[in-house]
Amino acid sequence: MRFIVLFAFSLLPLLTPNVSESAESRPNILFIFLDDFGWRDTGYMGSDFYETPHLDRLAAEGIVFTDAYSAAANCAPARACLLSGQYTPRHEIYNVGTGPRGKAKHRRLLHVPGTDTLKSHITTWAKVLQDASYATATMGKWHLSDDPTQFGFNVNIGGTHSGGPPRGYYPPHGNAPGLKDAPAGEYITDRLSDEAIGFIKTHREKPWLLYLTHFAVHTPLNAKRELVSKYESKPKGELHNHVAMATMIQAVDDGVGRIRQALTDLKLEKNTVIVFFSDNGGYGPATDMAPLKGYKGTYYEGGIRVPMFVNWPGVVQAGRKSDEPVTGVDLFPTFCEIADAPLPENQPVDGISLVPFLKGEVQKLPERGLFWHFPAYLQSYAVWNEQRDPLFRSRPCSIVRYGDWKLHQYFEDGGLELYNLRDDIGETQNLANRRPEKCQELLKRLQDWQTKTRAPIPTKKNPKFDAEAERAAIAKRQGPKNQ
Repeated sequence: MRFIVLFAFSLLPLLTPNVSESAESRPNILFIFLDDFGWRDTGYMGSDFYETPHLDRLAAEGIVFTDAYSAAANCAPARACLLSGQYTPRHEIYNVGTGPRGKAKHRRLLHVPGTDTLKSHITTWAKVLQDASYATATMGKWHLSDDPTQFGFNVNIGGTHSGGPPRGYYPPHGNAPGLKDAPAGEYITDRLSDEAIGFIKTHREKPWLLYLTHFAVHTPLNAKRELVSKYESKPKGELHNHVAMATMIQAVDDGVGRIRQALTDLKLEKNTVIVFFSDNGGYGPATDMAPLKGYKGTYYEGGIRVPMFVNWPGVVQAGRKSDEPVTGVDLFPTFCEIADAPLPENQPVDGISLVPFLKGEVQKLPERGLFWHFPAYLQSYAVWNEQRDPLFRSRPCSIVRYGDWKLHQYFEDGGLELYNLRDDIGETQNLANRRPEKCQELLKRLQDWQTKTRAPIPTKKNPKFDAEAERAAIAKRQGPKNQ
């Protein structure tokens, strides 16, 4: 018997694999989150100018979600929804900043200001995983408070309350944490990829969560200098042709390739889940989401539908493509289930875990509505063509998608827009008058959700509104329409 016991102990090094190679250790999570990155801005989604071979490979080895949505159309509220797992009425971040946007004489209602900081009592998925013994890091844009480490991150590189890259993509980066030593000429996207690799190497012996939240491709559109000549000499695509944007996207993709190689070298690639997502639609003046209508800041599809894939070796079947509607608030319960960590008590989470679907345990997600609420204003770009009116990308509104149907509700004029996305992905045919029963069905779902979440509806008239000034401004911008 003593011999058998000693023999068994002698086999332990062979029977107990290294942490980085163990199929039973909890997966690492690499969450690549881009800023203002459009639905078609990768090769795998059809760009004819931008180059993303590393992202394309990861997508091909995983599952692509064609109907993935951010929970808001611009930066801060989208990130608050993502980190909290809650729709905007719960965390009350509705816009970038709390002040009114656009000219007062063009706003018919007093907006709901909300807040510009994630409330300290809100538990993020980073905090849940940190409490579950994951090493956690955020690298890049934070935008929700002064200090992301108060929300569950052990490491913060570059994250502040600022919505853009610190003083641009090249140094100096001011007081941005972890970036004060940036050498001259270092491109911030490259630096964040280097920092990501360093974090992974340092924490390879335990589960980790890395929130790689690139500033790219948010303005200013600072081209990566050494790539400019390449794209200046490249034939322009019919969909995309912006040189600076192309260099910024390649810098992200090159970094993804280096990170992927580091995972391979460290024998971590088989135990790392990679999720790719964007905070909202693309920047209208520089990219195109066609055939979707709209861009960042609008609640048409081009403003909220985003590229997404999940690469999970040995779990997600390679080459899958899904048109199941999913949204940013789904990532909270998904990350928790991947990490085998509990959802927070006494905090509502509006999303659902995608894990059973990713594993192939279910073939469809539960039938449900996806919701958006924007009780504020967002002024127009100087160049406009795919928004409800020339003066604002969005006026106060609520939106619901249920199945193939999508309803817009506008609070200023009571306007309703109904679209069947299966037949009309470009939202060109408003069916509200032709399908009144469907319109009322979705409106009731939307209003029930507004009641449930206590969504504030702006109703007070703006005393500074000037109807004649609004009409004159619209007429001036409409002829001829900018393209």
